[in-house]
Amino acid sequence: MTRAVPVRAGGRDPGLQPERTRLAWRRTTMSQAVGALLLVHTAASGSSPLGWAAAVCAATAAAVTFLVGGTRRETAPPPPAAMALTAASTAATVLISLPLLLTGGA
Repeated sequence: MTRAVPVRAGGRDPGLQPERTRLAWRRTTMSQAVGALLLVHTAASGSSPLGWAAAVCAATAAAVTFLVGGTRRETAPPPPAAMALTAASTAATVLISLPLLLTGGA
């Protein structure tokens, strides 16, 4: 027989939110890492300087997200400098990859 878990007045279990937040950071880091690896593979097969620049920017975004997500407390917001670096490297990845996509990597 299972015991009933007491629920707070708001109807939510406060222990679930930190777990969801931690899982969201992990999913984001994983997707960024996969994107960075795909860009590295593309750059290695094409040897384009723009491809390598996009791969480095994507890897930087994944690394910063990994570090911020791993060290951040569940209740504290991420440091603004880390979030600005992640946003800047993600934007740089998009802007650098755009010409590669439009020209077919040449």
